[in-house]
Amino acid sequence: MNRIVAHLDMDAFFASVEERYTPKFRGKPLVVGSDPKNGFGRGVVSTANYAAREYGIHSAMPISHAWKASQLAKSQGKEEVIFLGVDFELYEKSSRAIFEVIKKYSENVEQASVDEFYFDLSYAKTFKKAKKICQQIKQEIKQAEQITCSIGIAPNKLIAKIAAGIKKPDGLLVVEPAAAEGFLEPLKIREIPGIGPKTAELFYKKNVATVLDLKQFPREELKELVGKWGSDLYLKIRGIDDAPIVQDRQIKSIGEQRTFEQDTFEMDIILGEFKKCYEHVFERFKKSGFAECKTIAITVRFSDFATKTAAKSLQPPLKTTDNKKYTMEMIKLLLPFLDKRKNPKLKRIRLIGSRIENLVKSD
Repeated sequence: MNRIVAHLDMDAFFASVEERYTPKFRGKPLVVGSDPKNGFGRGVVSTANYAAREYGIHSAMPISHAWKASQLAKSQGKEEVIFLGVDFELYEKSSRAIFEVIKKYSENVEQASVDEFYFDLSYAKTFKKAKKICQQIKQEIKQAEQITCSIGIAPNKLIAKIAAGIKKPDGLLVVEPAAAEGFLEPLKIREIPGIGPKTAELFYKKNVATVLDLKQFPREELKELVGKWGSDLYLKIRGIDDAPIVQDRQIKSIGEQRTFEQDTFEMDIILGEFKKCYEHVFERFKKSGFAECKTIAITVRFSDFATKTAAKSLQPPLKTTDNKKYTMEMIKLLLPFLDKRKNPKLKRIRLIGSRIENLVKSD
């Protein structure tokens, strides 16, 4: 029996949820992310809705650039962009509701992120029936959450994920087994999961732009170029992917980052922002439905953009009532970055972040 896998990806998720709860935002250009501070903000865009994307704004863009694009649009007589902060609790609430809809139609669901889900529909036996099921899922999500999603249906996770992205927003694309390899060939190499900017640049220098171009390389040559992953890449670009759907996989970490208005080495400023960050993460942990976490971690980005992380495994695991222990361990992770132990040149700090990982549900 053919394997049938679906990948569901919410459309501009953070912005869509904000529009749902604040109807006056609907249809207007909307950006969720850091405070732009009239063009002097130092964070990034988390999500831009499709109206904002028409201004050239996209995820991970510096928020200052998004502000400039908004002001340019305004000068041309277009609507100014609405900028909102990130409300993780709101998005996680909607994500849980979406997960429950999918679970009605598949016993094997993997949550890849807050807004992405893989699920097995092999029981449908045909791609035609699987498509009808996904149409019903899309309709139920739209009715329940008043937001849209895009779904790719394919013989494996790789093709399903790419298919979902191609038909955004509010799309549905089926790629049957016989068409899988041909479906990939005209795509740009960056469409293949795992090929990031650095790897792509390596191939661009060899005049490789599309998947079809990449297929000219023998397996051994790909291994020489990108290491052991070359063998996996050789299979992926031919539409071969045996990765299983990991049932009941939930989000295993909760984290936040904060960018300072100016690079700083002022202890009061650093510790103050860090406190806000790790306390908010712990509040989200308490509301998440998880009972314990086994690891805590921090991220520090310096003024030269060098980024360092530190983590600690906790035994016994941290419970939702262990506020004091959590606070103490977080501060102990940060302190070496505030002296010469992990910051020998005493560089100023640009960004601070905290994260809890390896979350465990209660019995």
